[in-house]
Amino acid sequence: MNIFDTIHTNYEHHFVKSNPLFLESMFGSKDLMPLWIADMDFKIAEPITNELQRLVDRGVYAYEFNPDSVFKTISDWNFKRHQLKLETKAFIQVSGVLTGIALLIRELTKENDNILIQTPVYHQFHKAIETANRKIISNPLKVVEGKYEMDFEDLEQKLQSENIKLIILCNPHNPVGRVWNRKELQKLISLANTYNVTIVSDEIHADIIYSKTAFTSIASFNNESHITILGSPAKTFGMQSISNGYLYIPNKDVFNKIKSTVSSMYLDHGNAFSTFATIAAYTKGEAWVNELLVYLENSINWILEFLQKEIPEITFFVPEGTYQIWLDFGNFNLSEEALKELIFSEAQLALTPGTWFSKDHSQFMRMNIATPLSNIQEAFYRLRRALDEKSL
Repeated sequence: MNIFDTIHTNYEHHFVKSNPLFLESMFGSKDLMPLWIADMDFKIAEPITNELQRLVDRGVYAYEFNPDSVFKTISDWNFKRHQLKLETKAFIQVSGVLTGIALLIRELTKENDNILIQTPVYHQFHKAIETANRKIISNPLKVVEGKYEMDFEDLEQKLQSENIKLIILCNPHNPVGRVWNRKELQKLISLANTYNVTIVSDEIHADIIYSKTAFTSIASFNNESHITILGSPAKTFGMQSISNGYLYIPNKDVFNKIKSTVSSMYLDHGNAFSTFATIAAYTKGEAWVNELLVYLENSINWILEFLQKEIPEITFFVPEGTYQIWLDFGNFNLSEEALKELIFSEAQLALTPGTWFSKDHSQFMRMNIATPLSNIQEAFYRLRRALDEKSL
């Protein structure tokens, strides 16, 4: 049996994804298969567990910081995986990716400034902007021949007319699964430079990349005007509860400004568990990641074949990266509430509504597929039965 085929539930937990209170408040029922939040049901790589156990067995938790080793480890990993050369002195550790994004919004813009995002996009971007009293300007992605693309014409029009101060890029893109290629990124950077706009690139899913696709980081363009959220080991290794976030800022003036704020608020203080688990992940976890990607791609292929044969009305945007899939139910001509009734009540699936990512995507759902294939299959069998019962 494949190591990813089993969900291990013989322990007590308070996981958000299956918390009855969360499910009841968001989906109207506690008895749902939770495939909505972007984390994994898989046990993490054994070397990470071994390292955590070493720390537990040691039994001493005195002050212990080792950020330089973490930065070197991340740099080495990115060079090996993506041929990306990174200077260790350009890293800043923060408590999480969203912390980093929220901080950069406040440090690089002023209240009421306009910040551009490419919708539909990770819903926490909206919250981070709005709670900082900044204004969202949407540059909607467009679908061309069944594939999402950036709308550069609309982007330039917005840059010309809306006095944009910051662009928050999602690469790989959550939820549509695009991995932006070098040509697309070069055009985006060129426009940003023309209009003197900084790009902040959230690259937390950078290691979840499928075959025939290569990841390109904003940091690979050697342009010091832009900032990379290199993310964390959270998505790659299933370490959401025990990981930090990392900013990569090559511009020394901006680096010093952000570093000063981070230090003054003590946001750069990690802990031994996060530190040494991160080092173990990036130095000893590559074989696990490679196996994970094969497993996930097999699940994607199963979904594609099933939908083509059993429910061709659903448009499936096959992802180039991330372990989220984006499903369009528009061909059923259901209202937003009727679609939720179908998914949540009748199929008993907790999927993420498309309106979380853009108010214009009420006919969409996002599904997390970082779960055993048997779970994925059961979810689509439930969906098929629910559709049959409604004669759709």
